[in-house]
Amino acid sequence: MQHKEFVILFENNMVVLDWLAGRLKTDLSSDIGYPRQHLRTLMRLHLGGKALLKDIAKRDDISPSNLCLILKRLEKDGLVLRQIDDADRRNTWYSLTPAGTKTARRAVDELRALIAELFSNMNKNDEARLTDALRTMNEVLNKIKSSY
Repeated sequence: MQHKEFVILFENNMVVLDWLAGRLKTDLSSDIGYPRQHLRTLMRLHLGGKALLKDIAKRDDISPSNLCLILKRLEKDGLVLRQIDDADRRNTWYSLTPAGTKTARRAVDELRALIAELFSNMNKNDEARLTDALRTMNEVLNKIKSSY
């Protein structure tokens, strides 16, 4: 297969990125007052915008019933708005309130600080190379995503 090196590199990067994500999940504190999964849901809504419950559950690989419990607490705390879809009442949209946006920004800032700390020992040359590689990867993957 012509793409064999690509497939192996992609697989290896998935393993490393999973390890990094695991470190970040472990290190993301609850100084903000919510468990990691709650913060993750807030951050996803902040970064991705309004979304359907079923899409959030699928994207975050969480059962709809567990996600529903998380969203109910976040709604009760005034961080999330819940809106039934008028076109299809089986669907429920979720978005952030201003307080939810503020909390999500705090969580994103904390996550960014953790990422910076995780890579703080990297030399400038490696940082520049990795930044270029990630920029390229992001551009290509977004092209692929938009074609589906």
